[in-house]
Amino acid sequence: MATPTAIKASGLVKRYGDLVAVDSISFDVEKGESFGFLGPNGAGKTTTIRMLTGLSKPTAGKAELLGLDVGSNATRTKGFTGAVPEVSNLYDELTALENLLFMGKLYGVANTERHMRAEALLELFRLQEKRDRPFRTLSRGMKRALTIAAALIHNPKILFLDEPTVGLDVMAARSLRKVIKELHDQGMTIFLTTHYLEEADILCDHIAIIVKGRIVAIERPEKLKEMAIKEQAVEFTVSGDASTLVEPLAALTGSKPIIVNSSTLRCSGTTNRLLPHICRAVQDAGAEIVSVNTIRPTLEEAFVRITGLSPTVMATEKGGK
Repeated sequence: MATPTAIKASGLVKRYGDLVAVDSISFDVEKGESFGFLGPNGAGKTTTIRMLTGLSKPTAGKAELLGLDVGSNATRTKGFTGAVPEVSNLYDELTALENLLFMGKLYGVANTERHMRAEALLELFRLQEKRDRPFRTLSRGMKRALTIAAALIHNPKILFLDEPTVGLDVMAARSLRKVIKELHDQGMTIFLTTHYLEEADILCDHIAIIVKGRIVAIERPEKLKEMAIKEQAVEFTVSGDASTLVEPLAALTGSKPIIVNSSTLRCSGTTNRLLPHICRAVQDAGAEIVSVNTIRPTLEEAFVRITGLSPTVMATEKGGK
């Protein structure tokens, strides 16, 4: 039996005058899936989320959530979706608890239930001690966590996250990723835009790569990384000067190894084929092997291979409240 589709984009286009921000994109997100929308700043990620959540009308194409057309069922789809914008939509003067209660009221959550939900979310995001602090006094990481909590106050079935960890320090970003993973493990459908390659790799079941408004690839992270493999390689470190092993290994393997640093070489080929030759060359040189590693492809390598862009285009931060 096929898994129900939670999010469906069919030929979505968004134009602003002569600018085509999103150029006829189509994809499906299965129910319970964590789907990453990966691309550099300005690629069309936020514009896509705005169309999927009904905040922006497509120039052409259609967006559906749980089988409902977003354009003609905006009120119904908002009832079962949560959206976390790149810039927080919470109120500076309200406390953490008051913001959650206010959002619960906007979503029509019953008074008793929204108090229970608010307390549970404060605990989930480790904000209990900040419950009575005004939003403006919270750290950037806490503000981001509370903004996500507010999007969950009505128990949505689908959660849209636009650059959830942008600008956060390492520990705050790690904490938020942990909560996002827990929500996914509980069966929530998550649509995540990010320009952090590592974040997409950790959190997502499928990843779509969008560049200049067009989707250039949709695959599982592991499949995308496999696409980056030109050939397998083995990297090994020895005691002493590794450069003395270059010529002997080239003669044994038929391929000249790459010098990574003074004690480490990289050879093209499989571990089973290369290891006997490496051991022989190292032994003949009177050295010892310190470590041997099979080189695994990264999502960064896949991004470069698929898009032809440098990974530095993904490194530019965007601000957020």
